[in-house]
Order: sequence, then C-alpha cells, then structure tokens
Amino acid sequence: MRAVRLLALPALLVLLWWAVSGSSFYLPSPLRVGQAFAETWFSERLTDDVLPSVGRLLMGYAAAGLLGVGLGVPIGSSPRLRATLEPVLEFFRAIPPPVLVPLIMLLAGIDTPMKVLVIVSGCLWPILLNTVEGVRALDEVLADTCRMYGVRGLARLRRLVLPGAAPQIMTGLRQALSIGIILMVISEMFASSSGLGFTIVLFQRQFQIAEMWSGILLLGLLGLGLSALFRRVERRVLSWYYGSGAARA
Repeated sequence: MRAVRLLALPALLVLLWWAVSGSSFYLPSPLRVGQAFAETWFSERLTDDVLPSVGRLLMGYAAAGLLGVGLGVPIGSSPRLRATLEPVLEFFRAIPPPVLVPLIMLLAGIDTPMKVLVIVSGCLWPILLNTVEGVRALDEVLADTCRMYGVRGLARLRRLVLPGAAPQIMTGLRQALSIGIILMVISEMFASSSGLGFTIVLFQRQFQIAEMWSGILLLGLLGLGLSALFRRVERRVLSWYYGSGAARA
C-alpha cells in the first residue's frame, strides 16, 4: 500500500506529460526522453560529465560542512563573539551565491577550484547558522552538569556540544544539499567544457530537446537519490533523537 501511495503521483504526472507532449516540439514524449536518457547518459558522458559533477558537489559540500561546523561551534559557544559577528554573517548570507560566480572566476580561474568554491559559498551559510543556533540552544541543565563534573575541552565538545547541536547541524546539512545541487549546475554553465550544467546548456543551444530534458530528469533523480541517502544517514546519526527504531528505518 505504501508503494502505491509513493508511485501514484509520479505515474499521474507521467500520464499528464504524455497527454500534452504532442502539442509542442519543445515537449517531447516521455518515451522519447527515456530513449534519449539511455543513449546519452549510459555512455562516455557518465564518466566525462556526470561523475566529475558529482565529485565537485561532494567536495564542495564536505568543505562547507567542515567550515560550517568548525566555525559555528566557537561562534555559538561565545555570546560576545556571536554578537560581534552576527551582522557580518547576516550580510554575507544575504548575498545570492550566483552573484559571486564572476568574482570567484577572477580569483580562482575557471577550472575545478572555481566550481567547488561556488558550491562552498552557498552551502556554508545554512550549515554555519544552524550550527550556531544549535550550540546556542544547548540544554542549560546538561551544560551545568558538565561544569560540575569538570567536563571541559574536547570531552565537552564530544559529549555535550556536538550531540546536543546535532539535530540543528543535520537540518543545515539537509538544506545545504539542495543548494549544492543548484550551484553545481550554475557553476558549470559559466566558461565550462564539461559537467551536467554545461551539457544541458549545450543540448539546448543545439536544439537537442529530448537530450536536454533527459539531463533535467537526471538532475532530479540525482537530487532524489542524494536526499534518500542523506535521510538514511540522518536517521542513523540521530537514532537517539528519533527513537530506538530510527536506525533500522
């Protein structure tokens, strides 16, 4: 029954797509897009475009995670530091990451470092700000207990701060994942010769419409797969938070 509920809406959308697909050259049928998908992405493009894009996404996402948590913990732990940095953090958070692409191109060139930095520039903020909030909102009773028992330094970080802030940190990581996929595509549309974003734009310029739609479909499937993988990791990491059955879910 659960499988029926999950598949009912996608099946309905495909049927609707099929019904309206014959009305325009720019909207090929699902069958034609499926054929183009198999021909395009089960070929050398998998290793030339898809895997490098995913690799850059993971590198930027991991770097943003390390920076966000590494900076968020001391900022969240110090009210004075948080009050000093908050206006600056809010200013930089408000800048749309795509606007920074030309600047990052000037500073880092047009190769892989630029694309990774673009992803980091957008993924950093939800992780950093959620980490700050998670650390700031730690249970005061637990904090006082650690203080009474002399739990300090790395032991306090490992036993109290990171576990207590983990739900907020995972929320930031979840938000950053979708932002990272968007910025992965945007970074590859600028002065690039490979990657999913470049390939989709190339198909559009060459009027390979079915192939263009297949690339969009691949991005959706990539996002769906990464989201499902993240959900499993989150449930396992936060099994203590969701309940004893979460790790088996």
